[in-house]
Amino acid sequence: MRQRGLAARAGAWSARHRRLAILLWVAFVVGSLAGGTAIGTKTLAADKGGSGSAGRADSLLATQFPQPAQEVVLVQAPPGETRALESARLRAAVADVIGRLARVHAVEHLRSPYATGDRGQVSADGRSVLVRFDVRGSADSAADRIAPALAAVAAAQRAHPGMRIEEFGDASANRAVNTALNGDLRNAETISVPLTLLILVTVFGALVAASVPLLLAISAVAATLGLVALPSQLVAFDGSASSVIVLIGMAVGIDYALFYIRREREERRSGASPEEALARAARTSGRAVLVSGTTVMIAMAGMFLTGNATFTSFAIGTMIVVAVAMIGSVTFLPAMLAALGDRIDRGRIPLLGRRRSPASAELWARMLRPVLRHPRPAALLTTALLVVCATPVLGMHLLLPGVQSIPANLPVMKTYARIQKAFPGAPTPAVVVVQASDVAAPPVRSAIVALEARAARSGEIGGPMSVTLNDARTVAVVQMSLAGDGTDRASYAALATLRTRLIPATLGHVSGVVTNVTGTAAETKDFNDLLTARTPLVFAFVLGLAFLLLLVTFRSLVIPITAIVLNLLSVAASYGAMTFVFQRHWAQGLLNFQDIGGITSWLPLFMFVILFGLSMDYHVFILSRIKEAHDRGMATREAIAHGIAATGGVVTSAAAVMVAVFAIFATLSMIELKQLGVGLAVAVALDATVIRAVLVPATMTILGEANWYLPAWLARWLEHRPAHAPHVARQPAPLLGTGGLSSSERQPA
Repeated sequence: MRQRGLAARAGAWSARHRRLAILLWVAFVVGSLAGGTAIGTKTLAADKGGSGSAGRADSLLATQFPQPAQEVVLVQAPPGETRALESARLRAAVADVIGRLARVHAVEHLRSPYATGDRGQVSADGRSVLVRFDVRGSADSAADRIAPALAAVAAAQRAHPGMRIEEFGDASANRAVNTALNGDLRNAETISVPLTLLILVTVFGALVAASVPLLLAISAVAATLGLVALPSQLVAFDGSASSVIVLIGMAVGIDYALFYIRREREERRSGASPEEALARAARTSGRAVLVSGTTVMIAMAGMFLTGNATFTSFAIGTMIVVAVAMIGSVTFLPAMLAALGDRIDRGRIPLLGRRRSPASAELWARMLRPVLRHPRPAALLTTALLVVCATPVLGMHLLLPGVQSIPANLPVMKTYARIQKAFPGAPTPAVVVVQASDVAAPPVRSAIVALEARAARSGEIGGPMSVTLNDARTVAVVQMSLAGDGTDRASYAALATLRTRLIPATLGHVSGVVTNVTGTAAETKDFNDLLTARTPLVFAFVLGLAFLLLLVTFRSLVIPITAIVLNLLSVAASYGAMTFVFQRHWAQGLLNFQDIGGITSWLPLFMFVILFGLSMDYHVFILSRIKEAHDRGMATREAIAHGIAATGGVVTSAAAVMVAVFAIFATLSMIELKQLGVGLAVAVALDATVIRAVLVPATMTILGEANWYLPAWLARWLEHRPAHAPHVARQPAPLLGTGGLSSSERQPA
């Protein structure tokens, strides 16, 4: 039989040349990983991901005022010690710290708290002092060179057990965070792989069958982590991109393999030969994988429209891992199935290995009967439930957490808290970056003085204020303190006053002067403004292209519209759940996090593209089966019952794997990853239960034959071709070669 479609042709070739296909896949994965390791992945510098005025200011500061990584060592006398500053013990500890650090090559510009002009390094009660130093070389890689300094400080602590001697700074904090994050990810991998395998064993009832989806997902992730080294040479990657690649790659890789293998096993149980079963799986589930994967990639591509470097790196990484998983699903996977044959059912688990899919389909059919019998009440109740879940999103507060995102239980953050207590920080600073041909010229200098005077009188901006010029006198940096905590209304109001009133009234009148403002408040405000401006573009792009893809795939005008509406309901409900968990205090002890007062700014848009893409996975697979049944002549209600009953078990299994993987991320230390894990896990759980098991069949039943409505002119444009070939049993050309099992050797899966 002539194979139809790319997936069917790829599956047929891979099955006939299974050894070659497997070897090519292994070579591709190993080569990608080795090549990527040799090239190296360029990561995004901290000052390169900003947006708007703050982003321009940060970039200028990075080039004109390159700052080394700065560290401080807290030397603190025991509580209650009087006249601590004059004590010989404190001075001896300080001298020992300075002496040890002076012998470390990476340390430069050591500053003693007892030196003239450094009295600010002594606390108000005299019990705590700070030893300051810089880390030699680039600040971006300082964390790699800070270990000897940390060892010297630890040695000083051991030498002075009665004192508290601890280090904190850019490099030491980054090192501690990276160590904690890498440990978290290792623990997550240690938990997720066996947990995923356990779920898959429960699904298939056999170890070999359960291992194949895991093998595909892991190999797709490994290949992608190597491949991203190439685009990173042109577009540097955010440090979180690798975590996102693992998250998405494991989810889609397992999903695609799960749907493909279950379809092949189902065809074998229905009496098809090994060749025909694999051909049908390639023609149906393989095609659905291509449609689903393309939809996911379209959703990910929407992140390019944000114009933000972090989102761009996420888009590239996720699109590559989805593409790799998709290619592996239609090449490597059928080759593995052809090579294994019925040996895929080896390693059967007692009880689990005796399960039958027809029983699962019958269970789903019974569960669907009330929904199909009373579709309107079912649709109204589930919609009301989702709307209630979504309501907390109305109070969502977005922020860029900065140091707040670092787990408070890390020793380095406990040191930071002690330093903050002994040396209370000034209010949140704003950094005004002034650029001109000569910032020391009288007009510019006078304007800066006027800016400081007006700021002091505003009541929203205060001191201490400072002005620093670069050597070329082309850039001046003016620091001043804003009211508020950096991300609240008071800070935003003070920032608006500075940007819209004070700067235009002073520096705005000087010809040739360009002014930008950065700082915590400015960075968060500009990032949020960027997302507010670009989000409609991203939504329009993702929804528009997804609509067109589903229109072409299912030859219906109604199905794409209902799919989009239902997916948006799911996304909104997950936003509400995430807000309820992380903007209240009730879950802090449960999930072990410190409330930062809001949701990380980049998460909602990122979650939208991820969730929209992943939820379309389920929708495409379910609708494909419904469409198949309808094309074979079933009435719409019967086709709905058949399609959902046939896919209910596998969709639930796929969702269980996704929820398990995402939930593990909720156990990590970083607050952004916790929020991401909770949001995605809740969304997938709602999508696979409330949406797919109730709202989809209820909505489609209400619409009836209108589900397949397509205007005549649009049908002509689409060439009137059916979206799916009729599901009839025909004998294909042999796909498995002489090594395949004969029909007499077939065993039910």
